Amino acid sequence: MRLFVSVGLDGLEEAIATVQDPLTDAGGIRLTDPDHVHVTLKFLGEIDGSRVSDLVDALETAVGESDVDPFTTEFGGLGAFPSAEYIRVVWVGVRTGGDDLTQLHEAIERKTVDLGFDPADHAFTPHATIARMDHAGGKERVQRALRETDPTVGTREVDSIRLTESVLTDDGPEYTTVERFEL
Repeated sequence: MRLFVSVGLDGLEEAIATVQDPLTDAGGIRLTDPDHVHVTLKFLGEIDGSRVSDLVDALETAVGESDVDPFTTEFGGLGAFPSAEYIRVVWVGVRTGGDDLTQLHEAIERKTVDLGFDPADHAFTPHATIARMDHAGGKERVQRALRETDPTVGTREVDSIRLTESVLTDDGPEYTTVERFEL
């Protein structure tokens, strides 16, 4: 099973599609299906199904230890990883609620590393990926969007996180919620 822990952007799909519009015809870009856009709190990768029970227990503990109550997050702005000069990922940022997302990430990180999962190899930056660049054909168009737009996507009440399975297909990933953890 290929798993990750996330917060969905449920209810913001139409706004995400609007933000993606200027990128649609940029060469080399793959837009994320707006129904699949999320904030990844921890990517776990391929794991044996026999580990899911222990993982669920660890995530329940992590949510409790994070001491995060339901909160409102505002999504907006655009950015790129690793940089605007070398674009691999285009993302929508988190304007409010980032501290709570970071607290959740840190608690999840501790518990999953205790279970033997690899620690994150970069600092956590709350964001939601809206596109990936496969080659630089449309780089200038994407750079222009990064420079000239500051979209507001909307707000969302975050009252749970999800353990999600991702199955890669020729038509893109298919996501299934394995478990939901209430804050």
